Amino acid sequence: MEVRQTVVTGGEPLAALSEISPNLVLVFGSVAAMRGAEFHGQLRAAFPAAELIGCSTAGEIAGQRVRDGSVVLTAIRWDKTRQRAAKARVTDMAHSDDAGRDIGRVLKGDGLRAVLVFGKGLGINGSALIEGIIAEVGGEVPISGGLAGDGGAFTETLTLSTDGVDCDGVVALGLYGDAVEIGHGSFGGWQPFGPVRKVTRSEGNVLFELDGQSALALYKEYLGEYAKDLPASGLLFPFEMLREDHSTVGLIRTILGVDEASGSLVLAGDIDANGYLRLMHANNDGLVDGAETAAKRAGAGPGAVPGQTLGILVSCVGRKLVMGDAVEDEVEAVATVLGKSATIAGFYSYGEIAPFSSNIDCKLHNQTMTVTFIAER
Repeated sequence: MEVRQTVVTGGEPLAALSEISPNLVLVFGSVAAMRGAEFHGQLRAAFPAAELIGCSTAGEIAGQRVRDGSVVLTAIRWDKTRQRAAKARVTDMAHSDDAGRDIGRVLKGDGLRAVLVFGKGLGINGSALIEGIIAEVGGEVPISGGLAGDGGAFTETLTLSTDGVDCDGVVALGLYGDAVEIGHGSFGGWQPFGPVRKVTRSEGNVLFELDGQSALALYKEYLGEYAKDLPASGLLFPFEMLREDHSTVGLIRTILGVDEASGSLVLAGDIDANGYLRLMHANNDGLVDGAETAAKRAGAGPGAVPGQTLGILVSCVGRKLVMGDAVEDEVEAVATVLGKSATIAGFYSYGEIAPFSSNIDCKLHNQTMTVTFIAER
């Protein structure tokens, strides 16, 4: 396995990446860059034999830096690992599960060790997407990745495949064989505030009522002056999911949209219709500590040689907004744990996908740093 990376801000040559004859190129970039008329064609010309996969972002991660308005290209050449790409479209949020099943049917097969998936960031139920994939490939296959962003504008997100750029797409890659080694970690670092509220009406990822009251009205009451900036300000105040005894489920849900007519909140993933929710907030130290914990859970594998291991970081745009100019602190914390041998690539997202805790129970996370560590024996 060999990994090389470059950050494109305008016309940089790609010859250094093509020298390794990559099988795969990960592409994380701004909507403006990916919408460029010649963007995809230039990638296909530079990497005619490579699979292209990626998405738009709310900030690009390369090394220990976080950028906006660029494109991060990470080229990988597998020595022993096999790969297979799949894609689907979600034109209606209700079809998210179907899209996951379409992808799972293409990827399932002998030797499947892991799935990377990147989906549109708006108009999608990320939880249902994951469940659809699991229904086909089985619960023992780890799934990681995230939902695309558009810099926090919540207007249009994009995914990219070898075939082109799509505003309704989901793209995925299956990795096969015993040579590939995968480690995963995820952690939040947010703190609860306010009382616990009972979910009294919800449908999938749409929350209508808490304690018998309009979820949107109650949420606006808590947000105060921040309410005028919804849905973007919802990134600063996510919900923690709780059990009946008010113990944490370990999952956080972000608000991706509001419906004034029904008084509802559209969340990035499903919630328990009989569960409980509590608002969360964060400070920088807690988020950095959470990122470090995620990296430790992923592990640094056997990677002792620079350019031969890869760390894929998918963190939430809400964390980026909270941390502001200090956002690189959490990326640096992860990079320190993974070590100098790892090439770091990733993005800030509208939803993070990773195994839950230390097992293979893959979930959609929000407001979480997720780390996927990849190496070859």
